[in-house]
Amino acid sequence: MALLTKDKSVVVPGEELASGMDYLPTNGTYRDGDKIVAARLGLLHIEGRLLKIIPFSGKYLPKRGDVIIAKVEDITLNGWRCYINSAYSALLNLRDASSEFIAKGADLTRYFTFGDYIVAGITNVTSQNIVDLTLKAPGLKKLGEGRIMHIDPNKMPRVIGKAGSMVNMIKEATDCRISVGQNGIIWIQGSPNNELVAVKSIEKISAESHVPGLTERIKKFLDKELKK
Repeated sequence: MALLTKDKSVVVPGEELASGMDYLPTNGTYRDGDKIVAARLGLLHIEGRLLKIIPFSGKYLPKRGDVIIAKVEDITLNGWRCYINSAYSALLNLRDASSEFIAKGADLTRYFTFGDYIVAGITNVTSQNIVDLTLKAPGLKKLGEGRIMHIDPNKMPRVIGKAGSMVNMIKEATDCRISVGQNGIIWIQGSPNNELVAVKSIEKISAESHVPGLTERIKKFLDKELKK
Protein backbone atom coordinates (compact mmCIF):
# COMPACT_ATOMS: atom_id res chain seq x y z
CA MET A 1 0.00 0.00 0.00
CA ALA A 2 2.22 2.79 -1.26
CA LEU A 3 2.77 5.49 -3.81
CA LEU A 4 4.81 4.32 -6.76
CA THR A 5 5.73 7.82 -7.98
CA LYS A 6 6.08 11.34 -6.58
CA ASP A 7 3.89 14.44 -6.57
CA LYS A 8 4.45 16.62 -9.68
CA SER A 9 6.01 13.72 -11.59
CA VAL A 10 5.43 13.47 -15.34
CA VAL A 11 3.36 10.32 -15.93
CA VAL A 12 2.28 8.48 -19.08
CA PRO A 13 -0.86 6.45 -19.88
CA GLY A 14 -0.74 3.00 -18.30
CA GLU A 15 1.83 3.98 -15.65
CA GLU A 16 1.09 2.57 -12.19
CA LEU A 17 0.83 5.38 -9.64
CA ALA A 18 -0.11 3.67 -6.37
CA SER A 19 -0.86 0.23 -4.95
CA GLY A 20 -3.35 -0.74 -2.28
CA MET A 21 -6.56 1.00 -1.25
CA ASP A 22 -5.09 3.96 0.67
CA TYR A 23 -5.34 6.30 -2.35
CA LEU A 24 -8.32 7.24 -4.52
CA PRO A 25 -8.35 7.84 -8.29
CA THR A 26 -9.80 11.11 -9.66
CA ASN A 27 -9.27 13.12 -12.86
CA GLY A 28 -7.07 11.30 -15.40
CA THR A 29 -6.58 8.18 -13.29
CA TYR A 30 -8.46 4.90 -12.78
CA ARG A 31 -8.36 1.84 -10.56
CA ASP A 32 -7.19 -1.50 -11.96
CA GLY A 33 -7.51 -4.12 -9.25
CA ASP A 34 -5.53 -2.86 -6.27
CA LYS A 35 -3.54 -0.34 -8.32
CA ILE A 36 -4.23 3.21 -9.53
CA VAL A 37 -3.14 3.77 -13.14
CA ALA A 38 -2.61 6.91 -15.26
CA ALA A 39 -5.12 7.37 -18.10
CA ARG A 40 -3.36 10.31 -19.77
CA LEU A 41 -0.05 12.08 -20.20
CA GLY A 42 0.41 14.84 -17.66
CA LEU A 43 1.61 16.01 -14.26
CA LEU A 44 0.63 13.96 -11.20
CA HIS A 45 -0.99 15.99 -8.44
CA ILE A 46 -1.51 14.44 -4.98
CA GLU A 47 -4.09 16.00 -2.65
CA GLY A 48 -4.25 14.02 0.55
CA ARG A 49 -5.52 10.62 -0.60
CA LEU A 50 -6.63 11.84 -4.03
CA LEU A 51 -4.55 11.31 -7.17
CA LYS A 52 -5.24 13.33 -10.30
CA ILE A 53 -3.37 14.17 -13.47
CA ILE A 54 -3.15 17.69 -14.87
CA PRO A 55 -2.82 17.28 -18.66
CA PHE A 56 -0.20 19.30 -20.51
CA SER A 57 -2.72 20.69 -22.99
CA GLY A 58 -6.42 20.78 -23.72
CA LYS A 59 -9.48 23.00 -23.92
CA TYR A 60 -11.06 24.59 -20.87
CA LEU A 61 -14.04 22.61 -19.56
CA PRO A 62 -16.26 24.89 -17.44
CA LYS A 63 -17.23 23.72 -13.96
CA ARG A 64 -19.62 25.18 -11.43
CA GLY A 65 -17.70 27.21 -8.86
CA ASP A 66 -14.82 28.15 -11.19
CA VAL A 67 -13.69 31.78 -11.24
CA ILE A 68 -12.83 32.83 -14.78
CA ILE A 69 -12.08 35.87 -16.92
CA ALA A 70 -14.66 36.43 -19.66
CA LYS A 71 -14.88 38.84 -22.60
CA VAL A 72 -18.19 40.46 -23.53
CA GLU A 73 -18.96 39.57 -27.14
CA ASP A 74 -22.66 40.34 -27.55
CA ILE A 75 -25.51 42.11 -25.80
CA THR A 76 -28.96 40.49 -25.71
CA LEU A 77 -32.33 41.53 -24.26
CA ASN A 78 -31.58 39.55 -21.10
CA GLY A 79 -27.88 40.23 -20.57
CA TRP A 80 -24.46 39.64 -22.09
CA ARG A 81 -22.98 36.76 -24.06
CA CYS A 82 -19.32 36.17 -23.20
CA TYR A 83 -16.26 34.40 -24.60
CA ILE A 84 -14.62 32.15 -21.99
CA ASN A 85 -11.86 30.38 -23.95
CA SER A 86 -14.03 27.29 -24.38
CA ALA A 87 -16.32 25.63 -26.88
CA TYR A 88 -19.14 26.40 -24.44
CA SER A 89 -21.26 29.55 -24.64
CA ALA A 90 -21.49 31.76 -21.53
CA LEU A 91 -24.28 34.11 -20.45
CA LEU A 92 -24.32 36.83 -17.82
CA ASN A 93 -27.98 37.44 -17.00
CA LEU A 94 -29.27 40.83 -15.86
CA ARG A 95 -30.15 39.52 -12.40
CA ASP A 96 -26.59 38.22 -11.88
CA ALA A 97 -24.72 41.24 -13.23
CA SER A 98 -25.22 43.80 -10.49
CA SER A 99 -26.58 44.28 -7.00
CA GLU A 100 -28.69 47.16 -8.35
CA PHE A 101 -31.92 46.49 -10.27
CA ILE A 102 -31.47 46.58 -14.06
CA ALA A 103 -34.76 47.08 -15.85
CA LYS A 104 -35.50 45.25 -19.08
CA GLY A 105 -34.97 47.60 -21.99
CA ALA A 106 -32.25 49.57 -20.18
CA ASP A 107 -29.11 50.61 -22.07
CA LEU A 108 -26.93 47.65 -21.08
CA THR A 109 -23.78 49.26 -22.49
CA ARG A 110 -23.84 51.48 -19.39
CA TYR A 111 -22.75 48.40 -17.44
CA PHE A 112 -20.72 46.30 -19.87
CA THR A 113 -20.04 46.78 -23.56
CA PHE A 114 -18.35 44.91 -26.39
CA GLY A 115 -14.75 43.98 -25.58
CA ASP A 116 -15.03 44.49 -21.80
CA TYR A 117 -13.34 41.86 -19.62
CA ILE A 118 -14.90 40.67 -16.37
CA VAL A 119 -13.89 38.38 -13.51
CA ALA A 120 -16.93 36.12 -13.17
CA GLY A 121 -18.03 33.03 -11.29
CA ILE A 122 -19.70 30.04 -12.91
CA THR A 123 -23.02 29.21 -11.24
CA ASN A 124 -24.21 26.48 -13.58
CA VAL A 125 -23.36 24.49 -16.69
CA THR A 126 -26.56 23.30 -18.37
CA SER A 127 -27.18 20.07 -20.28
CA GLN A 128 -27.19 22.23 -23.44
CA ASN A 129 -23.64 23.35 -22.62
CA ILE A 130 -24.67 26.88 -21.66
CA VAL A 131 -22.55 28.41 -18.90
CA ASP A 132 -24.29 30.77 -16.46
CA LEU A 133 -22.12 33.53 -14.98
CA THR A 134 -22.44 35.80 -11.98
CA LEU A 135 -20.72 38.89 -10.61
CA LYS A 136 -22.47 38.68 -7.25
CA ALA A 137 -19.62 37.53 -5.04
CA PRO A 138 -16.50 39.14 -3.52
CA GLY A 139 -13.74 39.76 -6.06
CA LEU A 140 -16.00 39.43 -9.10
CA LYS A 141 -15.95 42.63 -11.15
CA LYS A 142 -15.36 44.45 -14.40
CA LEU A 143 -11.67 44.81 -15.27
CA GLY A 144 -10.12 48.07 -16.41
CA GLU A 145 -7.37 48.79 -18.92
CA GLY A 146 -4.62 46.19 -18.88
CA ARG A 147 -2.77 43.53 -20.80
CA ILE A 148 -4.60 40.27 -21.59
CA MET A 149 -2.73 37.02 -22.11
CA HIS A 150 -3.85 33.45 -22.73
CA ILE A 151 -2.17 30.24 -21.59
CA ASP A 152 -3.22 26.60 -21.62
CA PRO A 153 -5.92 26.28 -18.90
CA ASN A 154 -4.25 23.11 -17.63
CA LYS A 155 -1.19 25.18 -16.62
CA MET A 156 -3.21 27.58 -14.43
CA PRO A 157 -2.71 25.63 -11.16
CA ARG A 158 1.07 26.12 -11.55
CA VAL A 159 0.67 29.82 -12.36
CA ILE A 160 -1.51 30.30 -9.29
CA GLY A 161 0.63 28.13 -7.01
CA LYS A 162 -0.27 26.65 -3.65
CA ALA A 163 -2.67 29.07 -1.90
CA GLY A 164 -1.80 31.67 -4.57
CA SER A 165 1.92 31.63 -3.74
CA MET A 166 3.27 31.79 -7.32
CA VAL A 167 1.04 34.56 -8.67
CA ASN A 168 1.49 36.56 -5.46
CA MET A 169 5.27 36.35 -5.86
CA ILE A 170 4.95 37.81 -9.38
CA LYS A 171 2.58 40.54 -8.15
CA GLU A 172 4.93 41.62 -5.37
CA ALA A 173 8.07 41.53 -7.53
CA THR A 174 6.57 43.48 -10.45
CA ASP A 175 4.14 45.70 -8.50
CA CYS A 176 1.47 44.67 -11.02
CA ARG A 177 -2.19 43.98 -10.42
CA ILE A 178 -2.91 40.50 -11.78
CA SER A 179 -6.20 38.63 -12.10
CA VAL A 180 -6.11 34.99 -13.20
CA GLY A 181 -9.00 32.95 -14.54
CA GLN A 182 -9.19 29.19 -14.27
CA ASN A 183 -10.00 29.25 -17.99
CA GLY A 184 -6.46 30.32 -18.92
CA ILE A 185 -7.11 34.06 -19.40
CA ILE A 186 -4.94 36.45 -17.35
CA TRP A 187 -5.24 40.25 -16.90
CA ILE A 188 -2.17 42.30 -15.93
CA GLN A 189 -1.95 46.01 -15.11
CA GLY A 190 1.25 47.87 -14.21
CA SER A 191 4.07 49.85 -15.75
CA PRO A 192 4.84 48.75 -19.35
CA ASN A 193 8.20 47.22 -18.40
CA ASN A 194 6.88 45.41 -15.35
CA GLU A 195 3.87 44.12 -17.28
CA LEU A 196 6.29 42.60 -19.78
CA VAL A 197 8.31 40.95 -16.98
CA ALA A 198 5.10 39.50 -15.52
CA VAL A 199 4.10 38.13 -18.94
CA LYS A 200 7.51 36.56 -19.50
CA SER A 201 7.41 35.00 -16.02
CA ILE A 202 4.00 33.46 -16.64
CA GLU A 203 5.11 32.17 -20.05
CA LYS A 204 8.12 30.57 -18.35
CA ILE A 205 5.87 28.89 -15.77
CA SER A 206 3.65 27.58 -18.57
CA ALA A 207 6.61 26.20 -20.55
CA GLU A 208 8.34 24.63 -17.53
CA SER A 209 5.34 23.62 -15.41
CA HIS A 210 6.47 19.98 -15.31
CA VAL A 211 10.05 20.70 -14.17
CA PRO A 212 10.92 20.43 -10.44
CA GLY A 213 12.14 23.51 -8.54
CA LEU A 214 9.92 25.88 -10.53
CA THR A 215 9.31 28.39 -7.74
CA GLU A 216 13.01 29.00 -7.15
CA ARG A 217 13.70 29.35 -10.87
CA ILE A 218 10.92 31.92 -11.28
CA LYS A 219 12.22 33.87 -8.29
CA LYS A 220 15.71 34.03 -9.85
CA PHE A 221 14.21 34.94 -13.23
CA LEU A 222 12.26 37.83 -11.70
CA ASP A 223 15.33 39.12 -9.87
CA LYS A 224 17.37 39.02 -13.07
CA GLU A 225 14.73 40.67 -15.29
CA LEU A 226 13.90 43.46 -12.84
CA LYS A 227 17.58 44.42 -12.46
CA LYS A 228 18.00 45.04 -16.20
